Amino acid sequence: MPRTEIDLNPVDFITIDTIGPKGKRVFYLQAGKDGQLVSFVIEKEQAWALGEAIKELVDDLDERFNEKTEVDISQMDMNLREPIEPLFRISQMGLGFDEERQMVVLVAQELVIRNRPEEEVEPGVVRMWCTREQMRALAEQALETVKAGRADPKQNGRLVYYWT
Repeated sequence: MPRTEIDLNPVDFITIDTIGPKGKRVFYLQAGKDGQLVSFVIEKEQAWALGEAIKELVDDLDERFNEKTEVDISQMDMNLREPIEPLFRISQMGLGFDEERQMVVLVAQELVIRNRPEEEVEPGVVRMWCTREQMRALAEQALETVKAGRADPKQNGRLVYYWT
């Protein structure tokens, strides 16, 4: 049995954002339901990959159901909520769709570091059930948050030489 198993079904909100200055930002995924708040630490690359995967999934669902899922994230509160106390660092995430309920599930699995190879520790799991609109907003927020880090993402902390 996992150390932690939580079902937020459905979430009231879900977001990705950062804390810290550019180059030293910490990425967080956060969701809440009925006053229960869960926060996770994620990697920048995970935020980008999640944004891309959600975008692709929602686009596929829109095509399948012949609907357009549109959101205006400028009208939504995509900020992290206090207190930001990470439950765990995420190692893996997965997406699924429940057609009967028309809900997307985001499953987050805890990164487990074993002190001894023979040690068996079950990672924590949190399932966050969301509407397609919430997922579209999360994808846009994730991709914008990743882009906001550096003026030129190709630099990624390296010195780049230009000549003409």
